[in-house]
Amino acid sequence: MSALVHRPLGQRIPDRLHAVSCSLPTMRDVIGYEEKDPAVTSRMSSGYPRFVVHPLLRQVAAILRGEQPALANRELWLCAGPAVAAALLAHLGGEGEIVPLDAWLTGLALPAGADADLSNRARRYLQHTGAFGSSRAAEDWLAAHGQLAVAPEPGFAGDAADQVRRTLAAALGHGLGAADVHLVPSGMAATFAAFEAVNAVQAPRGRTRWVQLGWLYLDTIAILQKLTARPAEDYLHHADVFDLDGLARLLDAHAGRVAGVLAEVPTNPLIQTPALAALSALCRARGVALVVDPTIASPFNLDVLPHADVVVNSLTKYTASEGDVILGAAVVSPSSPLATELRPALAVSAALAPVYPRDLARLAVQIDATPALIARINASTPRVAEFLRAHPKVAEVHWSGHPASAANYAALARTPGSAGSMISFALKDGVALASFYDRVRLAKGPSFGLTTSLLCPFMYLAHYDLVTTPEGREYLTQQGIHPELLRLSVGTEPAEEIIAALAEALE
Repeated sequence: MSALVHRPLGQRIPDRLHAVSCSLPTMRDVIGYEEKDPAVTSRMSSGYPRFVVHPLLRQVAAILRGEQPALANRELWLCAGPAVAAALLAHLGGEGEIVPLDAWLTGLALPAGADADLSNRARRYLQHTGAFGSSRAAEDWLAAHGQLAVAPEPGFAGDAADQVRRTLAAALGHGLGAADVHLVPSGMAATFAAFEAVNAVQAPRGRTRWVQLGWLYLDTIAILQKLTARPAEDYLHHADVFDLDGLARLLDAHAGRVAGVLAEVPTNPLIQTPALAALSALCRARGVALVVDPTIASPFNLDVLPHADVVVNSLTKYTASEGDVILGAAVVSPSSPLATELRPALAVSAALAPVYPRDLARLAVQIDATPALIARINASTPRVAEFLRAHPKVAEVHWSGHPASAANYAALARTPGSAGSMISFALKDGVALASFYDRVRLAKGPSFGLTTSLLCPFMYLAHYDLVTTPEGREYLTQQGIHPELLRLSVGTEPAEEIIAALAEALE
């Protein structure tokens, strides 16, 4: 019997306390989650940690409000350490009060009677910068206060940070040392650390503008749109990742003002790969820093370091393949012309959000399995992509082997078969999204790069505001994105079982 089965609404994926994904098995559930329907949200045991505050963090906040009369009836946001809480307070214009807990968990209490806008600004800042407190830090805090017993789990017995750094340095190659790898609480925290480090180097030169290359992950877009010095002037968007001549014209039009270009290689969710060597040369000739995020396929699959100034990566994907750790990493490329200045700047920005030791211990246990996991996934992804490409009910399929950028991808691939896990596809007109999605026997929830295959209606989860209005849908279409695009992360289940589950639902 196939291990691919329907999972009930709200079940953690995997079924563990610190899981990073949660089952949304029907389109009605997806819409109910986005619209905060109590019939859906009340059944969700957790969710992706940057979008759903973990129940343990909520429990810590409730205890603090009960124990400290000054916090009663005040909203409390738990951050990854005191520096993050201080940055959040500054972001809110000083509206709030820092509540110390320990080195990894610090609260920020909003003023009594704070309006919804202030609360949303606090939540979005922590979401965009990836600096919510760790659920394991909350678990240990609660255990120390006699509220629960810590659930046993395998952890690395030695120096977990060193194990992770050495493994990543070896994977990235090019003489990178373990000390060059900076670990942070999430992939978005890595992106934000790189953003801050580049700004620290470039802003004194009058370079404050950033270019978004292509369609990126929503929180990466948000950092560039909202957290530059002057968002109305400093955010630039070049939509076509293949049009480097157009990008050169854009950079030349803002000569001497651009701090950096941020590129996902490949992009999320269209899995488009730019000509990275040419992009790098274009940026370096103009003194522009290039930040590269290879998370979609993993730096274990792609060699991007020589072309980047800074590489950022979500370790939640592929390296934490069991799906119960959220972490990130950032490194300065040894070949970067800005390396001498970027190294100390990145060390400072990454140190502001400390990583919780138990999260590192869990990652260190799993990270050695990454090459074998990726080999299994790489073998299955082309088979699943070809099945979808040939199916009469599928309109479009995007993956690393798509003809539009297969050559660009192959130029970076560590092996000819380094496909990655990601496939995005859309159904033909007349094939109802819900009819397919509700029936397919796959785990359905956010995240990717896990042992478990995961399917989600990506644009509904990432850009619900756009898919629910005619204007938003038209905008997505203009960007080359089908509003009902589905994103499939191929896992380690047998490829024939994944294909059978897809075929069954399509029929």
